Amino acid sequence: MSKFNYVAMDLRGKELRGTLEVGSQNEAISRLKDMQYFPTKVTEAVEEKAKAGESRQVPGKKPKRSLGSINLQIPGLGGRVKAKVLTTFTRQLATLVDAGLPLLRGLRVLSKQEKNVNLKRIIGELGDSIEGGSTFSEALSHHPKVFNKLFVNMVKAGEMGGVLEVVLNRLAEFMEKAEKIKGKVISAMFYPAAVITVAVGIVGLLMVYVVPKFEQVFSDMLDGESLPEFTAFVLDLSNMIAENFLQTSSIVIGCFMVFWLVIKTRSGRWIWDKFKLVVPVLGPVISKVAISRFTRTLGTLVSSGVPILQALTIVRETTGNVVITHAVTLVHESVKEGETITTPLDQSKVFPPMVISMVDVGEQTGALPEMLMRVADNYDEEVDNAVAAMTSLLEPILIVFLAVVVGSIVIALFLPLIGLIDGLSK
Repeated sequence: MSKFNYVAMDLRGKELRGTLEVGSQNEAISRLKDMQYFPTKVTEAVEEKAKAGESRQVPGKKPKRSLGSINLQIPGLGGRVKAKVLTTFTRQLATLVDAGLPLLRGLRVLSKQEKNVNLKRIIGELGDSIEGGSTFSEALSHHPKVFNKLFVNMVKAGEMGGVLEVVLNRLAEFMEKAEKIKGKVISAMFYPAAVITVAVGIVGLLMVYVVPKFEQVFSDMLDGESLPEFTAFVLDLSNMIAENFLQTSSIVIGCFMVFWLVIKTRSGRWIWDKFKLVVPVLGPVISKVAISRFTRTLGTLVSSGVPILQALTIVRETTGNVVITHAVTLVHESVKEGETITTPLDQSKVFPPMVISMVDVGEQTGALPEMLMRVADNYDEEVDNAVAAMTSLLEPILIVFLAVVVGSIVIALFLPLIGLIDGLSK
């Protein structure tokens, strides 16, 4: 493959310059015509570079070495793009392409109006790559941190089938529904997280600053008499926390670090992901979200024309749960051997019988993508119900928990006063 510099005119008569990597000059001209350009000059880049070097070289002098281009990484201009921003970009691009606007022009329009610095730069690079002769999927594959394999392979399938606008619309719908489910789960977890944070703050304030001051008051009032056992326990615990605050904080942080390191191991991650699927209250929500993501991702890929084995490979990398990943691996091996999808799904003990039955019907009737999308829609509704049920159940549990913790401290502080009052009354 050689590189060819070209000068061409587009349909509006605008002069364009770029580089193509093709086998020959004729192939470069054909590629330009396929792109609806009118080539005026096509030359091999290596030859031009060599001629330029020979014309500049002075006899008796060594040619000067040019300094390589310096690639500066400015903080804030590199890295990933938020899923919400990428979803908006995908929807806008799908709308423009579906309206009949050429892909390159659509990218230029979105690049001008994009406010996110990272995405604006990436859209510009996508446009440059397409203008240089690359396909859209090839341009996307150069940015793996932003566009995952699901995105790239769906676009590639759309290009091969000539239905890019359909695939972009499916991608936009897929990402919007994924963001919707994610937003619901995050909003549902916000309340318990806020309550737990407030509870920890209140208990810490009581144990470090309030409770120790009562110890001197009790010693003066009781005049050497022993404190109730529960009060003595709370005072000792308070003194231990106040006097060893740094050590206590270090122990808590150390426990979190050990937990983090354990779940990074293979066996630890398996136990943790399995626990998340079966834990009361939260487990049903996580399980339904995982099943919805699996069925929607697989259904979207297969309906877009991606081969089933390649689709399963992509799904396996995007599940986010090693238990589900193991189940998808079994499905992949089963399909690779020419067997059905339902048998390994049933053996995994992760998917409910209803999902397995619907997938089985889809396989037998040849409507697997439609059946998978129907399962995903059904589980999206179940996620809504599960989130609502979880929120309604967690609210009283957290309120009772906070009342018990704070109430126990208050009761411990009032027990000596109650004993003192009883003694005076007698």
